[in-house]
Amino acid sequence: MSAREAIFARLRHQLAAGSSEQDRRETASARIAGHAANLIPARAQIDHGAQVKLFIDQAEAVQATVKTLASHDDVPDEVTAYLRKHNLPQAIRHGTDAQLSGLDWHGRAPSLTVSHGPADPHDEASLSHAVAGVAETGTLILTSGPDNPTTLNFLPENHIVVVRAADITGTYEDVWQTIRATYGERQMPRTVNMITGPSRTGDIEQRIELGAHGPRRLHIIIIEN
Repeated sequence: MSAREAIFARLRHQLAAGSSEQDRRETASARIAGHAANLIPARAQIDHGAQVKLFIDQAEAVQATVKTLASHDDVPDEVTAYLRKHNLPQAIRHGTDAQLSGLDWHGRAPSLTVSHGPADPHDEASLSHAVAGVAETGTLILTSGPDNPTTLNFLPENHIVVVRAADITGTYEDVWQTIRATYGERQMPRTVNMITGPSRTGDIEQRIELGAHGPRRLHIIIIEN
């Protein structure tokens, strides 16, 4: 018996696994394929309009700021206004996401310098597109790739994220179903980032400090249309 076989035999003995290996394989395969949901909080099982409101309330409760816009076309104006409000340079970086790259940046925000690609250590603000929002915790869901590089989520101290109201759902279980349907069972994104408010830590004297491991500010733009 190899070392590997000995380890698994010991585990089966400790777990008192009485069924055959084939039965256990079939049980595990069925569980993985079924994506059975765990207990789902009742507070998120509400109509979609209430889910969007809950998402906003939960995001603001953890120091994120939220702005609702009627259309993607208004994003350049909001980005410019946000940077001006916080006395930041009129410069933003985003990936190749079609919903962001296709905006009329020059026409709507001529004073704004727009860069593309992964974040640079000198970037003060970044812009990302979230695939979903989770109402129960006010959490944004961002998937990695050239369209939305993960570095944009963590390097700049100011992170602006665009999410469609239609993509805000009640629970994490709903989000995973959407991601599986979008990418396919064996084509999942390399990284799924869940972002709830600005970066924070309470390690130093149990005092909350923002911006410890990522952005100091998080601004969420919700697109109604």
